[in-house]
Amino acid sequence: MKTISEIYNDMAAAFTAESGIAVHESGDMALRLYASATEIYSLYVYADWLMRMAFPQTAEGEYLDRHAESRGLKREGAAKAVGSIEFMLSAPLSQDLTVPLGTVCLTATGLRFETTEEGIIPAGETSCTVGARAADTGGAYNVPPGTVIYMALPPVGVSACSNSVAFSGGADRESDEKLRERILSSYKRLPNGANASFYEQEALNIPGVAAVNLFPRARGLGTLDIVAASDSGMPSEPLLEEIRAQLNSLRELCVDIRVSAPVAVPVDLSVEIEPGENHTPEETMASVSAALGKFFSGELLGKNVLLAELGQVIFSAKGVKNYRITAPDSDISVQSGELPVMGTLTLSAMGA
Repeated sequence: MKTISEIYNDMAAAFTAESGIAVHESGDMALRLYASATEIYSLYVYADWLMRMAFPQTAEGEYLDRHAESRGLKREGAAKAVGSIEFMLSAPLSQDLTVPLGTVCLTATGLRFETTEEGIIPAGETSCTVGARAADTGGAYNVPPGTVIYMALPPVGVSACSNSVAFSGGADRESDEKLRERILSSYKRLPNGANASFYEQEALNIPGVAAVNLFPRARGLGTLDIVAASDSGMPSEPLLEEIRAQLNSLRELCVDIRVSAPVAVPVDLSVEIEPGENHTPEETMASVSAALGKFFSGELLGKNVLLAELGQVIFSAKGVKNYRITAPDSDISVQSGELPVMGTLTLSAMGA
């Protein structure tokens, strides 16, 4: 692309060649030519932008969405993680205690969760479990068990809270790069309404589906087995049923489709952490826990877990100065129908 100065110099040289009159920088003609050069330069810029938006390899934002629509694809939207929180008393009371709807709880890193229903701790008991969801969208809210342990404004009498199960279902809005990858993949493996790529593309278009693996003729001629994973990892039964309904409505005659969840492969991790300056061990470990929770998503379906990748995730977490993975001691091999999931996570201070 030419610069404004290059365009101006070319125009001035052409004017002098045709008229025999030199263009003086302080003259009226120079001002006219320079004004024209800036407008011509804006056309260069627009043409360059237009060229980038015209191809899925370089398009961005809404223009990439339009390329996706032409391939029958749609960008996945953001979603909030859901789960439950247990509220506990230090001792039983003689009357019922109410946990209000909208009670806010947090992780050590400040991720906020709020209850979606009113909870009741009956008289004589010391706890109740209440449904909750993330305050915002994003995969970062798919936190492991035992991480939602603080209350922004504790209900009177409640002494502690915790999530006994992981929060799941949280997802970030699909990035341009991930959507671009799916678009380009659709050109390499053209769906024709009858091949495996067709079913794969239709399944991935369902919100909440992160990855699928297909097994044609797994149970004989005319059968197709599909293993699906959600954004947060293991799919819920309603999501599997939605996939079944969608694919059965589009399947060929005499094709038997079976959709199932992957086999979970728990990965037990033991990591020693050295926090950086101005970061406490507790904050750093919470940051590492959140980062690993986000890493173990449905996108790992059928993929090996590499120690190098785990190390990169840990070292990229906020506050980590150094780390040492003590378990596992080697990469974890995974089959196509399996999904690595977070097992027991043990974090400790390095050198302790």
